[in-house]
Amino acid sequence: MKKLPSALMLPLLVLLAVIVAAVVAIKFTDDQARDARARLATQQTQFREAQTRVQKSGSEKELIARYLPDYSKLAALGFVGEERRINWLDALRNANQKGAMFGINYDISVQQAYPHAAALAPGQLSVMQSVMKLRFPMLHEEDLPKFLEYLAEQNAGVFIVDQCTVRRGANATGTIQATRFQPNMAAECQLAWLTARPSAAAEDR
Repeated sequence: MKKLPSALMLPLLVLLAVIVAAVVAIKFTDDQARDARARLATQQTQFREAQTRVQKSGSEKELIARYLPDYSKLAALGFVGEERRINWLDALRNANQKGAMFGINYDISVQQAYPHAAALAPGQLSVMQSVMKLRFPMLHEEDLPKFLEYLAEQNAGVFIVDQCTVRRGANATGTIQATRFQPNMAAECQLAWLTARPSAAAEDR
């Protein structure tokens, strides 16, 4: 086996070093380029997500600005949020006094889902109801619509009259004979007090 001339050893070693350095540089550059592409892809994804959030935020702000006044009115009325039964009872007492009625007996059921909520198109809100049964004596038929009108004027919540019946011919004591200042009929009404709150799905989001 022939040996390389000593004069060629140094140039070959230099060439070999250059080739190794070039390979290392190419691999390093390729790794850097791959990392840069990965960072660019991540930044582009984050940018698109940020754009989506900004657009969504703008839409939500528009919706809030559009519906906030009505929402605030409903919240102040007691329709949005938890039940305010104490306000309902105050409203009954005030309507009774304003209508010069003879007292009102009531029963309130436990809160449950309002069966006709779909007709109200509540969106992400769950509409609930508490059924209130009222019994009260009256002087004449006009006392009933006036009482319901006075009750609505109290702005103590949102209610719907399910049904009312009027029993004639007997006063509050059950006797047939009635005087000018004694009730000679009695009314029984069933009201549904409505409240709305975010549905479980909306709260989870």
